[in-house]
Amino acid sequence: MSTELSVVLPVLNEEANIPEVYRRLLAVLPGAVSSFEIVFVDDGSTDRTWPILSELAATDPRVKGVRFSRNFGHQMAFAAGLDHAAGDAVVIMDADLQDPPELLPELVARWREGYEIVYAVRASRAGETFLKKFTAAAFYRTLRRITQVDIPVDTGDFRLMGRRAVDAFLRMPERHRFTRAMVSWMGFRQVGVRFQRPPRHAGETKYHLRRLLRLASDGLVSFSHLPLQIATWLGILVSALAVLGFMVAAGLGLAGVWWRNWVPLFAGLFFLGGVQLWTIGLLGSYVGRIFDEVKRRPLYLVQETVGKMKATGNWQ
Repeated sequence: MSTELSVVLPVLNEEANIPEVYRRLLAVLPGAVSSFEIVFVDDGSTDRTWPILSELAATDPRVKGVRFSRNFGHQMAFAAGLDHAAGDAVVIMDADLQDPPELLPELVARWREGYEIVYAVRASRAGETFLKKFTAAAFYRTLRRITQVDIPVDTGDFRLMGRRAVDAFLRMPERHRFTRAMVSWMGFRQVGVRFQRPPRHAGETKYHLRRLLRLASDGLVSFSHLPLQIATWLGILVSALAVLGFMVAAGLGLAGVWWRNWVPLFAGLFFLGGVQLWTIGLLGSYVGRIFDEVKRRPLYLVQETVGKMKATGNWQ
C-alpha cells in the first residue's frame, strides 16, 4: 500500500520542539489523509535531537529519521528529506512550529483539487522584528522583479508538492540551493494558502544574519544575471566619466587653466579601483559556484537512518 503523504522536517538542535510538533502532526494527519509518514532529517544536531527521533521511530513505524554525517545546511536537509520521502505528495516544513501543522489539511485539500504545488503564504509574521519583516519583504519583491522566475512573495519553504513535482525537483542537483525559487522555476499548477505565522515554539532560530545573507546571495546569483549586467553598466559609466574628465581637463588646458588640486584625481583612481575590485569579486562568486558544481560531490552524506526508508538516488 502506497503512502499518501510524507511530511519532511529538517531539524538542528530541536530537542525542545520535536515532541510537540510530533503530537500536533498526529492530531491532524489521520483525519486529512489515508496514510502518512513523518521524515525527520537531523542536520548535525549536538543535543538530544537524534536520540529523541530514534525513540519515536522505535515506537511509531510512521516516523523515519535521516542523520547527516555533519551539518550540511537547511536547504540540503530539505533535499535529503525529499529524496527519502515515499508519499504521493510531500510537505516540507520547519519543526519550530512557525509552520503550523494545522494548515496541512488545507494544503492536502488544494492538492486533491488538482494543484501540483500548494505553498503557504504568510499573512502575518508574529515574533519577528520590524527590520526583519521589512528586509524580507523588500528582498523577495526585488528578487521577483529581477529574475525570470515568478517567486510568490511572503512565502517560505513551507509547501506541499505532488509526486510529479517532487520527482522533477530531484532532477535538480545544484549545490547552492534556494528551494522556494527552485520550486517556482518548475512551473506546474501552483496555488497559495494564506496563514498567520506564529512565533517560534521553543529554542533559537538557526537562520542568523550570516546564513540569511548566504541564502539571499544564493537566490540572487542562482536565478538572476542582473549582478553581471550591473558590473557591465558600471564599467560603461566609469569609462564615460573618464572620457568626460579628459575632455574637461583638455578644455581647461586650452583655456590656460590647469588643475592644481590632486584630490579629484585620487578620488577618481580610488573609485575606479573599487569598481574593478567589486566586479572581480562578483565574477568570483559566479566562478566559485561553477567550481562547486563541476566537483560533483554528493549534496549530503548520511551517517545513519531509523525506520524503514525508501530507496534513494545517488545524492548520499
